[in-house]
Amino acid sequence: MLKLLIHKHGISFHSCRKMTAGNHSTVTEFILAGLTESPELQLPLFFLFLGVYVVTVVGNLAMITLIGLSAHLHTPMYYFLSNLSFIDLCHSTVITPKMLVNFVTERNFISYQACMTQLYFFLVFVISECHMLAIMAYDRYVAICNPLLYNVTMSYQVCSRLVAGVYIMGLTGATAHTGCMLRVLFCKADRINHYFCDLFPLLELSCSSTYINEVVVLCFSALNILAPSFMILSSYIFIIASILRIRSTEGRCKAPSPCSSHISAVAIFFGSAAFMYLQPSSVSSMNQGKVSSVFYTIIVPMLNPLIYSLRNKDVRVVLNKILENRRKWVFCLRKAL
Repeated sequence: MLKLLIHKHGISFHSCRKMTAGNHSTVTEFILAGLTESPELQLPLFFLFLGVYVVTVVGNLAMITLIGLSAHLHTPMYYFLSNLSFIDLCHSTVITPKMLVNFVTERNFISYQACMTQLYFFLVFVISECHMLAIMAYDRYVAICNPLLYNVTMSYQVCSRLVAGVYIMGLTGATAHTGCMLRVLFCKADRINHYFCDLFPLLELSCSSTYINEVVVLCFSALNILAPSFMILSSYIFIIASILRIRSTEGRCKAPSPCSSHISAVAIFFGSAAFMYLQPSSVSSMNQGKVSSVFYTIIVPMLNPLIYSLRNKDVRVVLNKILENRRKWVFCLRKAL
């Protein structure tokens, strides 16, 4: 009877415990469907995403190191940027290594405990990124609209508390979502139609009520998506209004220059996330959603350090100075030898 139930719901025999008193088989491991089922694409995708991950790690570590070593970049804006780089680095590390392993293995198993752990840390860093981008928008608002009060408003103590608040929001949201997920029974199937353990693909496998989970998602969506979006939008409305009050054309051109990198990062992150979570639920949309998920979980963490380094004059100047000093040091060393 147990084998018949397992066969009917597509659950592998070794991934189920014994039948409980409530007539449910409990899944102890999942199978990740992955990005694609085409065997000929597995190896090319492995090398593609391995390259992306290497660039992500090097880029974000370089940004953190550059900001830490340069006194010229010890400002609130770059303090927030270094934390954004840390979040991006961790965000990508939670997802990409497991996906790379799945590309070169025949069956993509992940244990229940590992799946819940991946879900938890994914939510920690994705929620933290939403709030960090909002704080960076507020920082630009203060810098442009209230420049005389900037050093007082964005003091070291205030910045430290804001960053601590970002991580507290991430931990709180992740704990709430994962805690509710732990009470869900998985007995219909063990195949997750995704390449990592995400919230909605997991809820689709539930054979128990997900009402509480849906309420928690609704409440925390307002807190972690709508609130940061409102802060970002209102900050840039005030920034635009302030720019329009500048009479000189030269002043208008200079004012938005620090914001362009942040606007690009916000547009890429929220745009790709919205494409994943705000489209109709269907098989085709889920497959399209995988591509969108790749963008905001893997590509965006790679692009952020490139955006902030290539489009930011201060970072380029500091980087050029470091490279110039390195060339001088190498030249002097060769001359001494």
